[in-house]
Amino acid sequence: MGNELAPIVIETAKSLQQPTIAQLVDTLVKQKGLKERQATKAVYTEYKKGTLSLTESNPPTNIASYFFNLESTWFWAITALVAATLLAVFTINTSALIYARYVLGGVFILFLPGFMLMSALYPRKEMDELEKAALSIGLSLAIVPLIGLVLNYTPWGIRLEPIMISLALFTEILAATVVVRRFRYFQLDQK
Repeated sequence: MGNELAPIVIETAKSLQQPTIAQLVDTLVKQKGLKERQATKAVYTEYKKGTLSLTESNPPTNIASYFFNLESTWFWAITALVAATLLAVFTINTSALIYARYVLGGVFILFLPGFMLMSALYPRKEMDELEKAALSIGLSLAIVPLIGLVLNYTPWGIRLEPIMISLALFTEILAATVVVRRFRYFQLDQK
């Protein structure tokens, strides 16, 4: 069904000249007689295929508004994951919740630092997700020992608290860097 709607969606989008999602769906419903759910699904399918370019009705104009935009929800998810990991590592000592601590700590140590570095280096979708995940694990296995090595020469030493806080800061700084870089690309795309 989506394949037969593709030409209708693309033709309607071209006639509207850079419509917002709401404008395109409304036009498809009112002028082409599609059901709202059907029109929304067809628009989403074409957008994901890359054959459709849409604008936001109220695009962010500065970095602060971009941080709170739908495009940056991943940043808040990463921040929540970092906070949950720190909370779990520093507070959970009961045997019932210890597995949550292991899972969160494993993702935090083995995936997040490398993933954030890969995202900072390649802020656009220039890589396959599987490639990015594999490289993220490899980079994390390189970054964590380097942070430990640097901590060894500080007064804090290599202990749980300094390592967790250093990795949290490293991850959050890189996540903010990714948001800034993506905002710059977003500005270029808007021109």
